[in-house]
Amino acid sequence: MFEKILIANRGEIAVRIIRACRNMGIRSVAVYSKEDAKSLHVQLADQRICIGEGPAKNSYLNMDQIITAARNMGADAIHPGFGFLSENSEFVRRCKENGITFIGPDADVIDKMGNKSHARKTMMEAGVPVVPGVGKALAAEIGYPVMIKASSGGGGKGMRVARSEEDFEFQFNMAQRESANAFGDDTMYIERYVENPRHVEIQIMADNYGSVVALGERDCSVQRNHQKLIEESPSPAINEETRKEMNRYAILAAKTVGYTNAGTIEFIVDPQGRFYFMEM
Repeated sequence: MFEKILIANRGEIAVRIIRACRNMGIRSVAVYSKEDAKSLHVQLADQRICIGEGPAKNSYLNMDQIITAARNMGADAIHPGFGFLSENSEFVRRCKENGITFIGPDADVIDKMGNKSHARKTMMEAGVPVVPGVGKALAAEIGYPVMIKASSGGGGKGMRVARSEEDFEFQFNMAQRESANAFGDDTMYIERYVENPRHVEIQIMADNYGSVVALGERDCSVQRNHQKLIEESPSPAINEETRKEMNRYAILAAKTVGYTNAGTIEFIVDPQGRFYFMEM
């Protein structure tokens, strides 16, 4: 059992983790930028420490600042929430080097799955269905619209739809800039855009012995700016046969990369009922 956890995040995400720590009798440490000094997560935590000012790259994405804060506050673990450094394998390795437990997947799994373009390749090799990928040169041949995505993306950031060749450069530059600001990485990839999809996630749990179970799905299709507003379970958009297949592929995806801990395998379902791996 951990005695003190530093939450390397902010806002509602951090608040939820702080409340979970309190329920478990674990002390919490909030990190914050100067602009977030009066935020709720800072007020709720047992301890708090400022890690910088200005944009996220100077604070919530600053690995050295966060690890130094954890050591100075005597935290024995870091919970990254989601977004920011939650899918950064270098950060996981730095935590380990400093004797701090990272609450989440290990670095090797993140290397395989945290980068979305690498994850696509891994899933394709494992036989998990994915949306066909394209490059700009092939987009016109396959047909617009296409989806431009950040390789290190998450939380809907770094995603833009280009509906024509004339629109492509502007949308690509916007997505790339957003990715660089949010994740410190401007690597992008492109895939065919699925019109009017359903967003269905399978929750999985995996132990250290290769066992993986699927715990059911939730439909997250009601979104604004790629941010989920409502999660519904079970999904009204899939039948029992599709549900079994999605569970099977979710388990295969987790086993393929040696995933441990709780996790989510995200799929999109097209209007014809075909589903495709999106991300883990």
